[in-house]
Amino acid sequence: MATLLQPKKNGSINPLKSSAPLGAALAYLGVDGAVPLFHGAQGCTSFALTLAVRHFREDMPMQTTAIAEVETILGGADNLEEALVNLQARMNPKFIGIASTALIETRGEDITGDLLSIMQRRHELARTAIVYASTPDYVGALEDGWAKAVTAIIEGLVVPGERRQKSLRQINILPGVHQTAADIDQLRDMAAAFGLDAVVLPDLSGSLDGHVNAEFTPITSGGTKLEDIADMGEGLATIAIGQHMTPAAEALEGLTGVPSTVLANLTGLAATDELVALLSRISGVAVPESLKRRRSQLVDAMLDCHFYLGGKRIAIAADPDLTYQLAVFFKSLGAEIVTAVTTTHHSALLERVPAKEVVVGDLMDFEERAAAAQADLLVTHSHGRQAAERLGLPHLRVGFPIFDRLGVQHRSMIGYAGSRDFLYEVGNIFLSLIKEKKPEDFTSAEVPPFKVQEKRDVGQTLAIG
Repeated sequence: MATLLQPKKNGSINPLKSSAPLGAALAYLGVDGAVPLFHGAQGCTSFALTLAVRHFREDMPMQTTAIAEVETILGGADNLEEALVNLQARMNPKFIGIASTALIETRGEDITGDLLSIMQRRHELARTAIVYASTPDYVGALEDGWAKAVTAIIEGLVVPGERRQKSLRQINILPGVHQTAADIDQLRDMAAAFGLDAVVLPDLSGSLDGHVNAEFTPITSGGTKLEDIADMGEGLATIAIGQHMTPAAEALEGLTGVPSTVLANLTGLAATDELVALLSRISGVAVPESLKRRRSQLVDAMLDCHFYLGGKRIAIAADPDLTYQLAVFFKSLGAEIVTAVTTTHHSALLERVPAKEVVVGDLMDFEERAAAAQADLLVTHSHGRQAAERLGLPHLRVGFPIFDRLGVQHRSMIGYAGSRDFLYEVGNIFLSLIKEKKPEDFTSAEVPPFKVQEKRDVGQTLAIG
């Protein structure tokens, strides 16, 4: 069991984590026809927008209530009302997701009460679904904001009560913030292999999968439809991915009675076997041959790659669920987790990380500990590239943000196929570090030269020795 440590520093020198409001905005972007609204200063939205655009390389309809000096003192309810009315008039969204920021939360405003009052006065807002999640920057990180936003969507938009038997093959999937569009596509395909129709919330595979629309739209195109969210009570079961999605799964089960299962990890052989077994139990269908073949391919990849990963010293820095996922994956392949740095201490999974200790810190802690532990590979997001350069170590980019590589949304790390491809990616990093020998690298001691020696024996005049 890992020991959880928090270095005593007055500030973060080189931040590892992204803020909770950004995590909430990403979750809101997984809903069809959505606009995320940051309740705070313009800078809060601008910083989040910059990171999101660099990571996804897509337009982002993030908006702000633009709290300034006067509103900071007197209150921002008027700004919230004006923003909602303007967004409705100019962009005509189907859904507006509000995320609070540190500025407005520090003042201690009653945002829930303000929103209720605004909705009672402004009847034109009735045709737009609006939810609010409390996500101050000073509490939690990306995972926490994502989870709070998904929980708010469920509590605000899911129709509670008894099942109406609309579908007998529906399941609900609640992906974590660390799932990419390709991951979600694979989850949906795996469910379909068992004859199940998956309602995914949030669904970035529809809204942020890198497609080009026929016409410009100021709101998200694709994502989970509002009517599908309302009917999540029709599901046979709910599968949540990552420990941080537990509150959302519990909220959905409490509203609808649909049983839920939280899977901590979907990367690697054992984790995928657990998901496949669960889908088989829910559907009552045997595991299809297509999945068995993918499993066989993953096993073969593990055999091929264990020569290059066995005994390697891995340093990981990511949000708690992603840290756990990666650490378990590398450990199962014979690598050693010599450094694990994460963003918050809220997750119970941190104690199960297969490392001596997990540090709640920043990239400065990560770099120092990776150097002291003589790591062979740094595993973190793009902000770790300077540490990798200084230490002269290879850098595997994971998590958010990744802005110096293309196609990150189409890279999968889960399931049999995603685990296989990710394994080959890691194996190729170590394989590329093996120096290929040239003829001049071989010394005389390694390969003795051929010599011609005279022999006086009758019938043999030359011998090569």
